[in-house]
Amino acid sequence: MKTVKLIALAMLFTFAAGTARSANRAIYPDPSQAKADLAAALKSAAQTHKRILLDFGGDWCGDCQVLDLYFHDAKNLPILEANYVLVHVNIGHMDANVDIAEKYGVPLHKGVPALAVLSDQGALLYSQKGGEFEDMRHLESAALTSFLIQWKPAH
Repeated sequence: MKTVKLIALAMLFTFAAGTARSANRAIYPDPSQAKADLAAALKSAAQTHKRILLDFGGDWCGDCQVLDLYFHDAKNLPILEANYVLVHVNIGHMDANVDIAEKYGVPLHKGVPALAVLSDQGALLYSQKGGEFEDMRHLESAALTSFLIQWKPAH
């Protein structure tokens, strides 16, 4: 029984270390870069006929870190790359790029990560209104898969 407990404890420490490492990853660029990144995404989306996926958050946000891990998992990455231009919008500590969030109807006070989907021409198609992904650590990757499939362009 002690062996089982030790193995379980070792697994817990391994998981905790992996989570701590992922929380240190830099995902969101400097807040001052958001407008230029959005302009580049609009240009790219118009040329490729992909949708723009705006991801509002910050590197300090554990749920944002989980969302990024889910973006890169084996089921979601091919859908994301084939259909979207992803733009990470750094909101600082809820005090940066608030104007961009407001423009696209994303209520940051409901929590982050928060997502918005734009057409290839920049028209708003969807904005998260109720903090749907703000508790990402308690959602499965499949929740993101469903979202990506639902909002991908019809080819």
